[in-house]
Amino acid sequence: MAKRTDFYYSEASEPHRIRTKKILKEFPGLRNLIGKNPNTIWAIIGLVSFQLILAWLLRDQSWWLVFGAAYLLGAFADHALFVMIHECAHQLIFKGKSANRWAGILANMPQIFPSSISFERYHIKHHSFQGVHELDADLPNKWEAKLINNSFLGKALWLLFYPVFQVFRLSRLREIQTFDIWIVTNLLVQVAFTAAIYYFMGWHSLAFLLLSFSFSVGLHPLGARWIQEHYLTHSVEQETYSYYGGLNKVAFNVGFHNEHHDFPSIPWNKLPQIKSTAPGYYETLYYHKSWTKLFFRFLFDKEISLFNRILRRERGKVALTDVSKPDVELVQVQAQA
Repeated sequence: MAKRTDFYYSEASEPHRIRTKKILKEFPGLRNLIGKNPNTIWAIIGLVSFQLILAWLLRDQSWWLVFGAAYLLGAFADHALFVMIHECAHQLIFKGKSANRWAGILANMPQIFPSSISFERYHIKHHSFQGVHELDADLPNKWEAKLINNSFLGKALWLLFYPVFQVFRLSRLREIQTFDIWIVTNLLVQVAFTAAIYYFMGWHSLAFLLLSFSFSVGLHPLGARWIQEHYLTHSVEQETYSYYGGLNKVAFNVGFHNEHHDFPSIPWNKLPQIKSTAPGYYETLYYHKSWTKLFFRFLFDKEISLFNRILRRERGKVALTDVSKPDVELVQVQAQA
């Protein structure tokens, strides 16, 4: 089988703003789902507490228990914390931007690596400029895709070191501001938290948190989420896929990815209502039912490589300062009409 040497290219604009407009015109009641969910802060506090309690309990345990607990428990908690950081990035918990950022920093603490504020910067651009290589951090570098391509070993290593590959992508995203007081604050909080974990609990506890982070984004069925969202696993024309499996219950509905891209101003607890309200727009799309099945398919299927992504060279008329709230903007336009 011939290896791909380049991405798929599209001349069409990203599909979500178009679909949002159509759905709101047909189902204007969906505008009532747009808003904040301040109760999400309790989920953040609960998940952070869960990780701290596990870290404390594992401080004197064997390395086998540390690894096992990280893979079977900590990874799921950290993955859920990523979803909480995602909610904060979209300002979906509190009304104030600063309050959401502090909530994101809190959710980031057990993950050791400071990423909450930088994730906000890059993720919002992913929504606004989906498929535009110099602005969408979710896209792999061309050298990255060429290096990994479609081999089992390459894809396994890519998942294992996924956060490292993401760091290498930042150099191509020169138009996005990467350093300010919020970034420094996020870093200082993580340094203080990590030092406290090591001082009061020791290496085993710190290793548990590091392993939980690694498994939550990497060589674990949960790592299939990064494949599920935008890799062309069913069609070279559909660039966003949802996941409707049971793990949505412990992942705060993050699998509803088409729904989220169409309505990024609707919080996690209401995402299923989008699909149930407008089923004709989503049940006709390809979707995934199992992250575990996709995890193994990605590793072994040579037809799937990192080149299975859609790129577009045109940004359209979206301004660089766009904050990715097309649903809110359309509602405001409808209200003024």
